[in-house]
Amino acid sequence: MRARLVPILIEIGLIAASAADIWVDLWSDHPVAVASGVVACAALMLRRRFPLAVVLLTIPAALLEAALVAPCVALYTLAERSRNRVLLTVCVVLAAIASAAPSPLESDAAPIDDSVVYFVYALATVVLPVLLGQLVLTRHDLSQRLDEIEEVKEHERVLHAQAILAQERAQLAREMHDVVSHQVSLIAVQAGALQVSADTPATREAARTIRSLSVGTLDELRTMVTLLRASGDDITQLTPQPTLADLCTLIANSGIEVDLTGDLTMTVGTPRQRAIYRTVQEALTNVRKHAPGAAATVDLWRDGKFVGVTVTNGPPSRPSLPLPGAHQGLIGLQERADLLSGTLESGPTGDGGYRVRMRLPVDTD
Repeated sequence: MRARLVPILIEIGLIAASAADIWVDLWSDHPVAVASGVVACAALMLRRRFPLAVVLLTIPAALLEAALVAPCVALYTLAERSRNRVLLTVCVVLAAIASAAPSPLESDAAPIDDSVVYFVYALATVVLPVLLGQLVLTRHDLSQRLDEIEEVKEHERVLHAQAILAQERAQLAREMHDVVSHQVSLIAVQAGALQVSADTPATREAARTIRSLSVGTLDELRTMVTLLRASGDDITQLTPQPTLADLCTLIANSGIEVDLTGDLTMTVGTPRQRAIYRTVQEALTNVRKHAPGAAATVDLWRDGKFVGVTVTNGPPSRPSLPLPGAHQGLIGLQERADLLSGTLESGPTGDGGYRVRMRLPVDTD
């Protein structure tokens, strides 16, 4: 309740301050001048939705009634939401001219020298809320970038931990296969030989039991070695592998505006589907890291004996972050394409975006 009430009170306070500013220093009681002041104060209610229009609506009040608070509030709101420096400069100059120029409703015009002095003073006054708004906008952008950096670092930590885990599992699998399995195999062989050459039934039964247990242990070890060697970069081979049908979920969770085209049900072999999925996954990850705010298109296509995907993104809407990376993503995709006798093309587009295109021969295995 309090969170909703505070913004409303702020809006009421700003409108009241703007009205008091005009009322206390009322330059003219002409109906047009009074109407401009009323319009300026009322327009502040829409400053967050239409900041540029509100700035333009407050400028007449600055010219006819020497209004100061309303134009400054409108300029601050525009500067807090716009990165267009040219637009902000034009609005500042217009507001300063309106504040310094004599009212057309007054007959006695101020001397030119006085108007120049008033213009400099007005320019210095209206620049302040613009600088403050830009400062707030920059702080907001920095906060977003810090959050993105933290997300990327957390992702890198997870990948590093997974890589270490996969390496340890592979090393453990090698040790179990080369040492433990070898020794248990020798035990099974020796127990079989003892079972054949033993003189007493008790000895033969003991040898048979040892051999049976050794064979069972070998089977368990082979299963464990298979499980350990099944570990991949971020997913085991025992886990269901991604297909074209999983692209919708991948795109929905990417946090990027993506336009998906193509047939998700086309008949393609599982290795090709997995390669296409990984291409889209890597491309969207790169868009998020290197082209923040950019939209992307994912186009699945089939051309005769070839099938593929093209991922294209536009230019970033804000500067990209200097994020750390091993630059292995595209190399991994190239290796996937080579294994499947396909090709991978990647590079910048003419409009400042980037395109990744994988082309694979059709295989419906």
